[in-house]
Amino acid sequence: MPSASHARTPAPRRQPRSLRTRRAILLRAVNLASLEGLEGLTVGRLADDLKMSKSGLFAHFGSKQDLQLATVEAARQFFIDRISRPAMSAPRGMPRLWFLVETWLRHVESKLFAGGCFFTAASFEFDGRSGPVRDRIVEIMREWMATLDRAVAEAQKAGHLDPQLNPKLVAYELQALGLGAHWSCQLLDDPAAYTRALVVIRERLMTSATTACPPLPAVRPKPPLMPATKSK
Repeated sequence: MPSASHARTPAPRRQPRSLRTRRAILLRAVNLASLEGLEGLTVGRLADDLKMSKSGLFAHFGSKQDLQLATVEAARQFFIDRISRPAMSAPRGMPRLWFLVETWLRHVESKLFAGGCFFTAASFEFDGRSGPVRDRIVEIMREWMATLDRAVAEAQKAGHLDPQLNPKLVAYELQALGLGAHWSCQLLDDPAAYTRALVVIRERLMTSATTACPPLPAVRPKPPLMPATKSK
């Protein structure tokens, strides 16, 4: 057992700095993986991008698989912090369900990650593979589907959605529309894909809404980017 004086010794200051460095590394790793795929994410590739030494990165990640898994976890935490957790502040029922879906698609549309939806890309990349990375992606996607499922069920419990609906089927529809928007935006360069998906989702939900359901806000198109002004 450590002595009392030893127990009171403050932790080295470098620990928080190390954690901040790791977070910054992983944020860059998530962006790279969203563009180039998790399989192309190596310690060497990331070191080159960050202008760091490989030995410096190996201090954080011992192998390519460790780096991939840490990147997946970082993307999950980012998703929770920006989307799932804020949705809990919305009123229960249809408002929370709509907030969850709209925030999800608008964040992806805004290029939260450089390559669009990280988990959509990772799901397509690893759906035919095996191993720990695929297994973790599967677990996280099941978590997300369960989140959508619960949000639909809560909307039913609040009296906002038809109680005869199957929450799992509605969650499946919502996810399918999100995946379709990602495909259309990324592959077809369709800038209106996410707005269109939100319009369809809103219509689907309102079609099954009860008279007690509060009205959902209209879907507004994403404003176009303003051209850069030329300096005189």
